[in-house]
Amino acid sequence: MAKASENLADTPVCLELSKVLADSYNLYLKTHGYHWNVRGPQFNSLHTMFMAQYTEMWTALDEIAERIRALGELAPMSGSAFGNLSSIKEGDATNSANAMLKELAEGHKTLIATLKNALKVADDAGDDPTVDLLTTRLAAHEKFLWMISATLED
Repeated sequence: MAKASENLADTPVCLELSKVLADSYNLYLKTHGYHWNVRGPQFNSLHTMFMAQYTEMWTALDEIAERIRALGELAPMSGSAFGNLSSIKEGDATNSANAMLKELAEGHKTLIATLKNALKVADDAGDDPTVDLLTTRLAAHEKFLWMISATLED
């Protein structure tokens, strides 16, 4: 397994991590923007929930980028790079609180799919540290999706 770890920069692992980073960054931006712009009767609870989620995501962005660097590649860092790599669209500040929640739920579902794909690639490459990082991220986004989905329930 040590030999596989030495060659990880030559595998698709870094590309998949870059996609995870881009989706994570775009979802972070959307969550933070919705934290600023949410309105309505649920303002306080949503404002607080969004802050908890974007704060956790902010820390994770650094961990993902540093893993890419540890594998010998440069981490994407521009809006255009993230735009080319991400499947998560920008948010709309004029959305109602309910529409914000629905968009964030979809964003987490998208990121969960990206994470699962990256996990498979990392596992196939024998990259245990990346598998560990991605498993932690997957659990966090599944929890965030659950919290948002529970808030959307009637």
